[in-house]
Amino acid sequence: MIDLNKKWYAIYTKPRWEKKVDALLIKKEIDTWCPVQKVQKQWSDRKKIIEEPLFKSYVFVNIAEEERVKVLMTDGVLNFVYYLGKPAIIRDEEIDLIKKYLSEADAQIEIISNEGFKENTKVRVNHGVFMDNDGIVLRGGKKKVYVQLQSLGQVMVVEFPAEYLSPVK
Repeated sequence: MIDLNKKWYAIYTKPRWEKKVDALLIKKEIDTWCPVQKVQKQWSDRKKIIEEPLFKSYVFVNIAEEERVKVLMTDGVLNFVYYLGKPAIIRDEEIDLIKKYLSEADAQIEIISNEGFKENTKVRVNHGVFMDNDGIVLRGGKKKVYVQLQSLGQVMVVEFPAEYLSPVK
């Protein structure tokens, strides 16, 4: 059953504490999500596939207002992500979209800050789980579309074949 009082928030964690914070919040019975993706790492003697957090220093929590203190009192949690002076509420659709994409085979997402980006061509995705979403094509724009998650101030970079995109006027 969906609790209408609960909303998704992003929290800042200490660097490299995303998985630890996620585990600690689960122990406190907080609805939490730390999105991860499999990444191949090269060591001098071997290659290994590890699960790396998708958003560095971010974990998402689905909580009611009164649970905020419980989250802040968790080791590794620095603060909530604020937008316009209030804790930023992440829309359920944004969380669902990321979860849906990460469930696809070979899903790869690269996260970069949107600071310094200038808008170029607006496009609409016509195929796949991101269908009917608008994005901004940058730096040549033949293979990648940048889908901005407004409430996070982050840009999610997803590679698309050019034929999946059409310009938005």
